[in-house]
Amino acid sequence: MVVGQFPQFLQFPNFPISNLKLTLNLLAKLLITGLLAWAIYRQVFAKQQAEELWAAFVQHFTYPNLLWSVAVLLLAPLNQALEALKWHELTRSFTKINFWQKLKAILAGSTIGIFTPNRVGEYGGRLLFVEEGQGWKAVISTVVGSMAQLLVLLTLGLMGGIYFYGKYLEPEPYIVAVAMSLGATFLGLSFFAYFNIDLAVVLAKRLPFAERLRKPLNQLSMLRNYHRRELGRAMWYAFLRYATFCTQYYLLLQFYGVPAPWLAGMAGIATIFLVQASVPLPPAMGLLARGEIALYIWGFFTDDRVDILAATFSLFVINIVVPALLGLVFIVQVNILKSIGLETKTGKGKGTK
Repeated sequence: MVVGQFPQFLQFPNFPISNLKLTLNLLAKLLITGLLAWAIYRQVFAKQQAEELWAAFVQHFTYPNLLWSVAVLLLAPLNQALEALKWHELTRSFTKINFWQKLKAILAGSTIGIFTPNRVGEYGGRLLFVEEGQGWKAVISTVVGSMAQLLVLLTLGLMGGIYFYGKYLEPEPYIVAVAMSLGATFLGLSFFAYFNIDLAVVLAKRLPFAERLRKPLNQLSMLRNYHRRELGRAMWYAFLRYATFCTQYYLLLQFYGVPAPWLAGMAGIATIFLVQASVPLPPAMGLLARGEIALYIWGFFTDDRVDILAATFSLFVINIVVPALLGLVFIVQVNILKSIGLETKTGKGKGTK
């Protein structure tokens, strides 16, 4: 079978291939819609405390709390735009699609990422909007962007975690010292690897099974094109996005009346994100883990469990659910088979005559 052609078992006799492609496109979109609906239902409508969370929102939806909620909503588009800018920085050397197309790719990635472990579906969502033949490069650039975001999260998460742990749990001094030493060593090595990411090409070619994966590994050569200035700008966008996300969370704490001081609040938020990042779960399931962590962290400031969970839940809806729904709108508009290489621009499978 030629790469890009439909398998023989899909080419039913007396069934026009164009109709088959339309059917498969429709089925793929229905599957994505169904999985998205399932993920949202589980976390938004099927929660046992859904009525309590809604009641908490209505209770606090009064002036001057409205100012906090408006600020959170205004920051939501900025959050997505910063991710698009970060990806633009890492893809502009090989793709000509404009910023709007990249923003749609980001939102489409959010749609598929919401029901996949550790948001791996984001890679597939973004592939739907890049030019034909640029799929591997888009995936690699997304990995680099995720690495930048993870380094920011780990750096500020460790700082926030050490501060929060030292201030509110009163540990032995040597525990903080050991944590700082180990954390600094790990981060130092990670930053070295990030800003010398082209070394991954050399290491990959020395793997025992490198010969069998020659074609995918050859795609890694694009890492040599990344200069430290580009990687630095990508990390700057990652930091701005992280700061935006944390600010939204803190504003929601203020909206729901959780009396956390600014410094302790930001440290607590950083700790929550750090712990959650270590658990490879889909965002829909990660919300449960984040809620349990939040109850512990914000329990130092309030006994109101509903307000704590409402702040965490609201952040999930604004930054995960809403972008995922917008992304679904864009996914419905694309030809999925063409985007993943099963159909050429002329409507024929690659390699067909």
